[in-house]
Amino acid sequence: MTEPEIPSETLSGTPAEPEAEAKAEVGVGPWEGELPEGAHWDPDLLADGDRRNVVDKYRYWKHESIVADLDSRRHNFHIAIENWQHDMNIGTVVRSANAFLAKEVHIIGRRRWNRRGAMVTDRYQHIRHHPTVADFVAWAQGEGLAIIGIDIFPDSVPLETYELPRDCVLVFGQEGPGLSPEVHEAAVDTLSIEQFGSTRSINAASAAAIAMHAWIRRHVFNQLPG
Repeated sequence: MTEPEIPSETLSGTPAEPEAEAKAEVGVGPWEGELPEGAHWDPDLLADGDRRNVVDKYRYWKHESIVADLDSRRHNFHIAIENWQHDMNIGTVVRSANAFLAKEVHIIGRRRWNRRGAMVTDRYQHIRHHPTVADFVAWAQGEGLAIIGIDIFPDSVPLETYELPRDCVLVFGQEGPGLSPEVHEAAVDTLSIEQFGSTRSINAASAAAIAMHAWIRRHVFNQLPG
């Protein structure tokens, strides 16, 4: 005896999903109409479409033209993260740094990092490697940047009420160990992010995004802390 045909509704009573549902396409297709003029346009993208993860302003632009435009208006803050144990958060930090238009991202320790979380934004974000903390500190001091650590220490002060300097590098320890003693010692100040739940700490990539946005609020929107 053959089993009855399965109905088009699931056991829960909701309609079944079509087997072949069209997926939404990212980006835009080939340019329609008269081609635009300008050296920043990419002929291949105009002909084939632009499926990159970029804002609408940069659709069909050459990669180097996008980077050049970003370089003309990058903010004064830098981001650094220690990478002694191949921290998986670095890709997400790079993505946030691109979103908030950080000057550069600095990786201290291991050169290799997982780029998956960056969602290709590392192509548009300047990234510099420092093999040791001493190398990073010497570079930052040579550039006149205040080293600001973000971590929970007895001497940490609240990020929410701190006057972030315009020219600074915000440094984050890797997930788990946090900032190394060497960075803690080199930092002008160490800041903590106020928490109200039961957990002792928040994810390093989340902390980085919060700190970057605090800089943006202060120096782009002129919102005073406290």
